[in-house]
Parts: sequence; C-alpha cells; structure tokens
Amino acid sequence: MGNINLSFEEMWEKIIACDRKYDGLFFTAVKTTKIYCRPSCRSRKPKKMNVEFYHDMKEVEKAGYRACKRCQPEADQSPHIEMVRNIIKFLVNHHKKNVVLKDIADQVGLSPFYLERLFKQETKETPRDYLEKIRIDKAAHLLKSSTLTNLEICYEVGFRSPSNFYKAFRNLKNCSPSEYRKEFLHELDGL
Repeated sequence: MGNINLSFEEMWEKIIACDRKYDGLFFTAVKTTKIYCRPSCRSRKPKKMNVEFYHDMKEVEKAGYRACKRCQPEADQSPHIEMVRNIIKFLVNHHKKNVVLKDIADQVGLSPFYLERLFKQETKETPRDYLEKIRIDKAAHLLKSSTLTNLEICYEVGFRSPSNFYKAFRNLKNCSPSEYRKEFLHELDGL
C-alpha cells in the first residue's frame, strides 16, 4: 500500500498534538534514547532535531530502535488494525480527490457496507468523517505554513465547495480559517 504523504513538519505536528488518527501510519524515533513511539504517545516530547520518522515498524527496529514501554507501538489492538491502517493511508494519500466509499472498498477489497461498518467499529467514525478531519488537518497546516488564500486552500485539500470547507473547519477547529490563521500569526508575534 506504500507510505503516507506527510512532510516532516506535518508528522511533527501530529506528535505534538498526540494525534491518534495517525497511529500505525508512521513512528517517531528518538535518536538520543533509541526508542520509537506512536504519534499519540503521551511521553515527554523530544527535541525536534533528535527525531526521525519511519513509516514501517520493521524499518525502525532494523535501524536499532526499541518500542516505547508507555505507548507500545508494536502491540496491535485489533485483528482488523492492518485493514484500517490501509484505509487511512488511502484516505491520507487521496484526500485531494473526490473519494467515495466504493473507491476505498475497491482499494482494500471489501464491500462498501462491510468497510464502513468495520471502519466505524475500529475508529468510531465513518470514512467520510475521517477524510474530512484529514482535510481540515491539511488545511490547518497550510494556513500556518503558506500564503495561499482560504479559497485556494479549500480546493487544495480536496473540498469541492467553500461553504462545506468553512462549515467543516468551524466544526473541527471552533473558528473560521481566517480566525485560525490570525490566531497563529498572533502567537508568532508574541514569541
């Protein structure tokens, strides 16, 4: 299925936020301790310069890192976890496209009905809700790291309509995209 398309900065943001949505999709390896963790690990955050990211557990262990005892990244919680990870990878890598349930089902070899039921059972969300959160994560990253307009960001992250984008952004971030960018710039000014 391949790796997910996230930049170092985006992965860094996920570990700072302890974002569980990305568990199993990449691992954070700390050079100084030789320990690797899930993105959602609640352990003290390492210095950015001491971090490497790996997309595969075998790869990180081959590089000489051992699993964190706190978040236990090597332990899968469910027999369906690999299927769910493949679905999430597909969603992250195709967030810009007009993805429908059948596209995802065809990709992972399940019926749309079973895929949605399995995904919801494992993540407590539908694939559509999950995709919306991924798009809003991407939008938030672009609002902080680019000079694109809100409308350009809306289309860049895969929304087809500005009103859906603004509504989804407000639902997940409790503010508009403009307010989010303004608040971020205000925080930078205060540093």
